[in-house]
Amino acid sequence: MDRESVIVGRRLRFHVSTDAREFRVRFHRLGRELAFMAETGPYPGVPAAAPPHPDGVPEHASPAVDWDWPPYDHRIPGDWPPGIYLAHFVEEERSAAGEERRDRDVPLLDDAGIAGFGREFFVVRPRHPGAGGARILYKKSTYTRHAYNCGDRADAQRSASLYEHPVYQEGGADRPRGHQLSLHRPGGVNDLAYWDAPFIAWLERSGYQVEYCTDLDLHEEPGLLSPYRLLLSVGHDEYWSAAMRDRVAEFVRGGGNVAFFSANTCWWRVHPVDGNSAFVSDTDHHVGTEYPHLPATDLWWPAPPDGVGEPENALTGVSFRNGGMWPGDWPGDRPREGYRVQHADHWVYEGTGLRDGTDGGTPDALGAGTALIGYECDGAAFATDAAGVARATGADGTPESFLILGIYLLDPVHDDFHHLKWGHWNCPAREPAITGPRAATMGLYTAGGTVFTAGTTDWPVVCGRELDPGVVRVTRNVLDRLAGPATPEC
Repeated sequence: MDRESVIVGRRLRFHVSTDAREFRVRFHRLGRELAFMAETGPYPGVPAAAPPHPDGVPEHASPAVDWDWPPYDHRIPGDWPPGIYLAHFVEEERSAAGEERRDRDVPLLDDAGIAGFGREFFVVRPRHPGAGGARILYKKSTYTRHAYNCGDRADAQRSASLYEHPVYQEGGADRPRGHQLSLHRPGGVNDLAYWDAPFIAWLERSGYQVEYCTDLDLHEEPGLLSPYRLLLSVGHDEYWSAAMRDRVAEFVRGGGNVAFFSANTCWWRVHPVDGNSAFVSDTDHHVGTEYPHLPATDLWWPAPPDGVGEPENALTGVSFRNGGMWPGDWPGDRPREGYRVQHADHWVYEGTGLRDGTDGGTPDALGAGTALIGYECDGAAFATDAAGVARATGADGTPESFLILGIYLLDPVHDDFHHLKWGHWNCPAREPAITGPRAATMGLYTAGGTVFTAGTTDWPVVCGRELDPGVVRVTRNVLDRLAGPATPEC
């Protein structure tokens, strides 16, 4: 796609390489279920090569440049509702003589077919944001998606991303130093099916009016958030530009609210380049067997010159620095104890029936029996008072008003599939030893507007699939309170 969002009534441009004579595009919308919207084509198929890797890595493509495949245009109908859409590219055949087209027997996709190759997603935005009554804006974490996208296809592993065979550039006066990643590459659909699809289905089943945007939309448009009361960050939201962060912080200062149903959030800074069709980030990903630059300077929390010097905690309340992850295959195995409940009388817990142990009993756990904590999670620096209640210290940049509502201790840390791995494991040059207790942390603070954090990537999975009634009710409480009319104090 030229870009991953389009306003209704305008042109969507997609780029396709195929050795089929023709192909069609089927469009679906994510909602209560995957809904078929239209089929267009046929288009003539044109094969195109993937760009070679600049380091000469055999059988791998370059993640740093536009793949420049043949373009095709489709105008989005003016009556399509806002949402996240899926494009399914279906190849066609001709008979041996070439005179008669023969459609391949490819059924329409359903919810089980969202993930896979030959697919791409995009956001449809309304002409007049918020005019239809939507108070909630859902930000799809597209920069993070691109960071992990390897440019693979079903029959070829090209292994080209920030994590596999990245391309590092020294930069200069007009260009930042770091790994470069183009947004104009193929790769299929994965994270959308895991995190977003079940949560979007739940939002629509529950009657919430929601509009959508991408990271690039937030980066480019200063007034994007103004029509809304609540911004959602969902799933894995690791890569943020400075403009994105500044606009969200300004939104909160002005009374807007944010719900981070996500983790590993705002961990790396990115610098959009080349007309915002690519980004550069000075990360600690190795090139070959070497790290081109350590310490990497686009980590948000460390002080300059070794980082940005703006801890992500100041925005989100928590950080991957004080959280953890499961090593090995994604999403990995994990414990299922859930969050130990604190301050059960808070409005976030209203209607859950959960207790916090102030009556002398054992505190209840939110999400017990589900894989709620992980696969990555964020935390705040904390200390435990005489009553056993965890309280944020603010030593890591977390706002003083941050209230810990749920906590899951990650220590001791073990590098196996059944325990969390220290969240800062990939930057040992900065902190060679663990400097304090680590815990997945759910909580919130108010500073103009209110910011809620779930502290875990898989909150939208547990809520969306309705695996735990407490998680579902907390989510409803957060959405109803923060998306509603302004209140004096949340």
